[in-house]
Amino acid sequence: MNKYKVGIIGATGMVGQRFATLLENHPWFEVTALAASPRSAGKTYAEAVGDRWAMDVAIPAKMADMIVMDATADIDKIANSVDFVFCAVDMKKDEIKALELAYAKAECPVVSNNSAHRSTPDVPMIIPEINPEHSEVIHAQRKRLGTKRGFIAVKSNCSLQSYVPALYPLMDLGLKEVLACTYQAISGAGKTLETCPEIVDNIIPYIGGEEEKSEQEPLKIWGKVQDGEIVNATSPSITAQCLRVPVSDGHTAAVFASFEKKPTIEEILKRWDEFEGLPQKLKLPSAPKKFLHYFSEDNRPQAKLDRNLENGMAVSIGRLRYDTQYDIKFVCLSHNTLRGAAGGAVLMAELLCAQGFIDRR
Repeated sequence: MNKYKVGIIGATGMVGQRFATLLENHPWFEVTALAASPRSAGKTYAEAVGDRWAMDVAIPAKMADMIVMDATADIDKIANSVDFVFCAVDMKKDEIKALELAYAKAECPVVSNNSAHRSTPDVPMIIPEINPEHSEVIHAQRKRLGTKRGFIAVKSNCSLQSYVPALYPLMDLGLKEVLACTYQAISGAGKTLETCPEIVDNIIPYIGGEEEKSEQEPLKIWGKVQDGEIVNATSPSITAQCLRVPVSDGHTAAVFASFEKKPTIEEILKRWDEFEGLPQKLKLPSAPKKFLHYFSEDNRPQAKLDRNLENGMAVSIGRLRYDTQYDIKFVCLSHNTLRGAAGGAVLMAELLCAQGFIDRR
């Protein structure tokens, strides 16, 4: 098949680097444009990244000598040379909003890792196995923007992607209340163990904005498309605490949940085991064969052992048991820069291509 031509906006950052490695040999997508800040523009990708390359594999050979463009000044040039872009920039929220809108209005679809448009009612925030039907709101967004091809679609916060997938198959059991405590890797802050000395022998009990996102974003994911926008779900009630821990990759969540009628352990395990989403049915290239994996061992899942399960695209669950205050409790884990960031965005782009929302120019 002729591959889709793809640009990476914010290519020099950690998530941008992860996009580069994931797309190096992608069967559908070919990177033909790289863009970053003005200080990187005009340099080769290898020069622009320099000693900040944080991946455990080498810079993709096909991209190393590509000249990095200016993400803002070269919008028209980039938009006219690619079929769509991935966006993972480090800018102020209002600047990101304006940048992504500019690409969309230049008739270039934007698959964003950023949070700037997550609360925009006609911008879908998709976890492909959970709410693929939310892509239908793109029709209304294009009408608002006055575009034929251009639109913005976003992925959700990385931390909630560890536990929202485990809760989703239980929603129709009358899920009422959720308490989630997340233990988040430093790569979520764009750092490594070497570049984050303050985390050594330490836990930091605050991550700006994370708790609000963890409590609000699932309600949009579980919402419905209605009259050209996504109407948030009104339940369950979610409260969260988010901590930064000395782990390189992998966000863990301790989850407590209550229901209208308390389900049995056997019913929950059955639902997790049998769950299959649209990406699995379509056999999308980046989709895990099995999305939810349950470990019966008392000491699993562990970030070091399980974060790379199914190329880092699966969710690991363990320690399901009854609770004395909530009905049940369990532990979840997902790879935050794969399933939670770049990998989740690549899978979303595959879904949008399969659904016909992204085409080749």
